[in-house]
Amino acid sequence: MKRIQLFEFEDFGWFPTWLRVCMTNLIVIIQKMIGVPELLATMIADILRSKKLDTIVDLGSGSGGAMPEVLASIHKINGLEHVALIMTDLFPSPEMLKKFNLNTSDRISYCDTSVDATNISTAPMGLKTMMNSFHHMRPAKAKAILESAQRTHQPLLIYEMGDNNIPLLLWWLLLPISLIILIIMVLFMTPFVKPLTWRQIVFTYFIPIIPICYAWDGQASLPRMYTLKDLDLLLDGLGSENYTWKKGHAKKNNGKKQGTYLLGLPN
Repeated sequence: MKRIQLFEFEDFGWFPTWLRVCMTNLIVIIQKMIGVPELLATMIADILRSKKLDTIVDLGSGSGGAMPEVLASIHKINGLEHVALIMTDLFPSPEMLKKFNLNTSDRISYCDTSVDATNISTAPMGLKTMMNSFHHMRPAKAKAILESAQRTHQPLLIYEMGDNNIPLLLWWLLLPISLIILIIMVLFMTPFVKPLTWRQIVFTYFIPIIPICYAWDGQASLPRMYTLKDLDLLLDGLGSENYTWKKGHAKKNNGKKQGTYLLGLPN
C-alpha cells in the first residue's frame, strides 16, 4: 500500500475535546471554501433517492465535521427536506449530545449509544457515511468496516476530501513549507469560525496550540489516505451479486476533482 501510518493529534484519547472542536471548526471552513458540502449533498441525494432512504447515519462523527452543512444543502433539494441525520461515535461524547440534541428542528441528532463501524449492525438504519475519517483506520480495521457493510447489506459512502497523490519523499521535503502555510491559513480563517469562542481566539493568537495541531494533522492525513489502488487491496475478496462496490474521484458540478470516494450498495 502507498498509505503509511502516521499519527494525528486527534487520534489520541488524551487530546481535549474542546481542542478537537476548535480544529473541526477550521475544517468546516476549509470544506465550505472548496465546495465540499454541495458536492456531498449531490452524491448523497442520488443515493437516498435510488435506495428510497430518508436517514443518513454518520459513523465516527467526532465533533460534527461537514455533515451538518451537508444536510443543510440536502434540505434545499426538492423532495429531500425531510431527510434526517444521525451522528454516531464509538465513544459518544456528552458535549456533542448537548450540542446536537437540544435542537430537533434541524433534523440532526447525536446517538447516545456506542456505534462500532466494524459492526454496522450496531448503527441505526439508513445510509451509512464516513466523512474524512476512513484514513484514521488501519488496514485491518478498514477492511472490517467494508466487510461489515457488505455482510449486513447496508449502504456505505466513504469520502476523503484530500488525495494521497504526492510521492512520499516529496511530501517529506515539502513538509516544513506546508506546515507554515497551514499555520498562516489558520490565522486568517479563525475570524470566520461560528460561534467564535474565547478558546478559539486565545489558543490561536496568544498560545498557538490550535494552528500547530491543525497544521500537523492536516499534513499527516494526506499520506494516511487510501489511494484508489489501496482500496482495491481492501476490496479484494469483496463484492458479490448482492452487493456492489464503486470507487473513484469525487467531482464537483464544474467537473473538477475534489477528493476520493468509495460507495458500497446492496443490489
